[in-house]
Amino acid sequence: MKIVSLLIFLIHTPLQVINLAFWGSLIILFGLVKLALPIPSVQKFLANLMHRFLFGFGAVSVKMVRIFNDVDVQIDVHGELSKQHWYLIMANHLSWLDIILLIEFAAKRIPAPKFFLKKELIWMPFVGLGAWALEMPFMSRYSQSYLKKYPHKRGQDIETTKRYCHKFKTMPTTVINFVEGTRFTDNKHQLKQSCYQHLLPPKAGGIAFTLATMGDLFTNILDISLLYPQNRHHPMYAMLSGQMKRIVIDVNIIPLPEQACGDYFSDAVYRLQFQDWLNERWAAKDARIAKIMEH
Repeated sequence: MKIVSLLIFLIHTPLQVINLAFWGSLIILFGLVKLALPIPSVQKFLANLMHRFLFGFGAVSVKMVRIFNDVDVQIDVHGELSKQHWYLIMANHLSWLDIILLIEFAAKRIPAPKFFLKKELIWMPFVGLGAWALEMPFMSRYSQSYLKKYPHKRGQDIETTKRYCHKFKTMPTTVINFVEGTRFTDNKHQLKQSCYQHLLPPKAGGIAFTLATMGDLFTNILDISLLYPQNRHHPMYAMLSGQMKRIVIDVNIIPLPEQACGDYFSDAVYRLQFQDWLNERWAAKDARIAKIMEH
């Protein structure tokens, strides 16, 4: 069995890389053309074309996942979705596979997704420049010790969020926020002393600012739970080696909170109200994940 898994890994992995390289190269190429032709109508056409390339990448990648794995993909959407609406996705984060699945999920249901990416990913082949061409925001993550030494860096992520949110107002968009800020691992769960069984503590600042900047545009929040019940610890490797058994994408469509607009960083009362709302949503999400995992 291990030999079979290794053989699948050695075949499947290069094919996934080739798929990424093909679609990524197309996106980068047309992104450069878009940069060279600052004509609004042309740029809008090219942006739509590049989004089709993004969806093509997701569709082919997930097709290969299905070919190389005897996997049950369960997608539960509790409500109606539209390509003409603006959505904010609050998702948990377990693996790089999450991103592929969310792109493929969006293709026929909602507008093209925009991920908030760590700045270091700009150097990742095809991913970095492809995300840049698609105008996805890159965020700098600073430790508390670094911010104490360089306090002027505090709040830069929020300014980046504000700048890109204004860009997203020109056409229906899906903004994806991995609220935990990092991928879940058992070690991170222990280090952060998370009070949740299946989640890391949520980070409120980025999502609060996104709501404050675009709250008048968002139709709904999509609370998405991504689960790999039989392959929790190493889902990416399990998928590449043909061992993925089940994928669950659970989508709850919820209204914007009353606390959608406010000054999170200056208004202490608003900040506490928003944190309470997010913590309640996260507790409900954790309970829902636990229920799904039981079955």
